[in-house]
Amino acid sequence: MTERWTAPGGRPARSARWMRATWRKVPAGPYPVGCEAGLAVPGGNGDPLVTDHYFPRGPGEFPTLLVRSPYGRGVPGAPLYGILFAEQGFHVVVQSCRGTGGSGGDFHLWRNEAADGRATVAWLREQPWFNGALATIGPSYLGYAQWALALEPPPELRAMVVQIGLHDPYAYFHAGGAVHLENALVSGIGMAHQHRGVGPLLRAALRLRRWLRTAHRERPPYASGPAGELPWLAEVLARTDRGDPYWRGASTAEAAARLTVPTCLIAGWQDVFLDQNVAQYRRLRRAGCETTLLLGPWTHTSALQEGWPTVFAESLGWLRAQLAGDRAGLRPTPVRVHVGDGGGGEWWDLPDWPPPPGGAAGPWYPSAGGGLARRAPDGSAPVGELRYDSADPTPSVGGPVLSHGGGRRDNRALEARADVLTFTGPELDAPLEVLGPIGARLRVTGEREPGAAGGAFDVFARLCDVDPRGRSVNVCDGLVRVPGGAAEPREVSVPMSAAAHRFAAGHRVRLQVSGGAFPRYAPPAGADGTGPVRLVLHPGSLLDLP
Repeated sequence: MTERWTAPGGRPARSARWMRATWRKVPAGPYPVGCEAGLAVPGGNGDPLVTDHYFPRGPGEFPTLLVRSPYGRGVPGAPLYGILFAEQGFHVVVQSCRGTGGSGGDFHLWRNEAADGRATVAWLREQPWFNGALATIGPSYLGYAQWALALEPPPELRAMVVQIGLHDPYAYFHAGGAVHLENALVSGIGMAHQHRGVGPLLRAALRLRRWLRTAHRERPPYASGPAGELPWLAEVLARTDRGDPYWRGASTAEAAARLTVPTCLIAGWQDVFLDQNVAQYRRLRRAGCETTLLLGPWTHTSALQEGWPTVFAESLGWLRAQLAGDRAGLRPTPVRVHVGDGGGGEWWDLPDWPPPPGGAAGPWYPSAGGGLARRAPDGSAPVGELRYDSADPTPSVGGPVLSHGGGRRDNRALEARADVLTFTGPELDAPLEVLGPIGARLRVTGEREPGAAGGAFDVFARLCDVDPRGRSVNVCDGLVRVPGGAAEPREVSVPMSAAAHRFAAGHRVRLQVSGGAFPRYAPPAGADGTGPVRLVLHPGSLLDLP
C-alpha cells in the first residue's frame, strides 16, 4: 500500500446480497464485504469506465481481482464475483466495458479491451489499497477482456482464471463458414439489455424468440431482428470473411502462445467456447506456461448455475495458490474432465488433454439402410440421401447454444424427420470410452433443385448415444459450409468438437447427418444458395472416434 486507506461504509446492493444468500452450496468466507460503487476510472482514450470496488472488511493487505464486463455490474456478476471473492479475502474491481453499463464512449466488439484494461491497471497502481498482486477472472466475453490484457501483461498480473471464455470473436460468429445466428443474437441482446435489469433483458429475449420462429425467411444482415437495433452486431454478421480487414487484430490467440502468467481454464462439454478453450490450453502448454484445465458437463449458462460450486472452488484454489502461496486447493494433475455416460458420469484426472490414444475406438462407417459398422461397406451405391429445404429448415435441438434448451437432449423427434439421416451401430457388448476430438469425413454430393439459386450447402454431423429404450442423446456435433456445390462426390471434413463420453454396454453409437440446424446456424442465402438442395452421402464416409 502506498498510503493508509480507510474503508468506506458502503455495502453491496440489496439484490446482490439476496442472491448471494440463496447460494447455500457455496461456502461463506471469513470476511464481511464492503462496496464503493460508481467509481469513474479513465479508460484508454480518457472516457470514464464505471467501476464498483468490493473489498473484505478486515485487517491486512489483500490481492486484487479485475473483472471487466459488457453485461453490467449488477446481478448475477456482483454476487458471483464481487461478493463471493471479497468474502474470501480479495479486493474485487468490477468494471463496465466502454460503451456499456454507463461507461463512456462507444462499444466495439474487440478494439477497446486491451487499452482499457491497461488503463485500469494504471489506475489500480494509484489506489492505496492495491498491494501490487493482481489476477483477472471472468466468463464468456470477460475471458476475452482477460486475453486482451494478456497481450501485453502488466508486471502485477500474477494469475488468470478464464471461465468458458473466448479469444477469437470471428470463430464464435462464423466458424465452419456459416453465421452462428442464434448465439450471435443472444449475445447481442445480452450486451444491450442485461445491464438494464432483469425485466428489459427478459422482454428482449421474448422478442428474439418470436423473431426466430420466422427468421428463416430473413436474409443477411437480418435488419428486422435484434441486429437491426445493434449496429456493431449487424457489422459482425455481415463480415463473413476471416480475411476481411475488420477482423485484423481481433484474435488474441498470440497471448496464450507466449504467456508466462499462470492460467486456469474452465470449460464445458456443451459450451459454445469449448473448441477455443481447448486451443487455449494447447497453446499455453506449448509455451511452457503453468496451466490447468477443467472440463465439466456444462452448457454456457449451467456452468454459472448448477456447475458454479465446482467452478468457484476450482477458481478459488487457483487464485489462492498464485496470489497467496496456498497450494492446498490444487489437484495433482493439470487436467480434470467429466466423463459422461448418459447418467451422472464421473470425474477423471488426466496428465494432459487430449489423452494418448488407445483402446478400440477409431473409424465407424455408415452404410445403406442406416447401419454403422467398423468395416467399410462394399459397393459404390449411395448410403443415404436427403432433401434440405431452407423454407422448412431442419431445426436445431440442444447442443452448445446460449439460449435455454441447449446441452444434451432427446433427438428422437428430430431424427424422425425426412431431412435427417441416421446411422446406428450394434448394441455394445462392453462399454466404449471416447476421449478426444471427434470428427466425420463424409463423401457427399449436393445439388440445388432446378430453379434454386447458388450452389453452397451445409453439412451438419452429430454423434449420439442411443440407450436400450431408443432414446438418442447428442454428445457433440459440427457444421461446415460447402461452397460451390458438388455434382461429383467430394470429401468434407466436419470437426465435431471434442468429448469425454462412455457408451455403456447395451447402448449404440449413432451418426446423425443433415443439411442444417436452424436457428443455431443461418442457412446459405443470396448468391450462396437458396431453395431446396439434394444431399447424398456416398461410401467412404466415416465417423472418427478417438
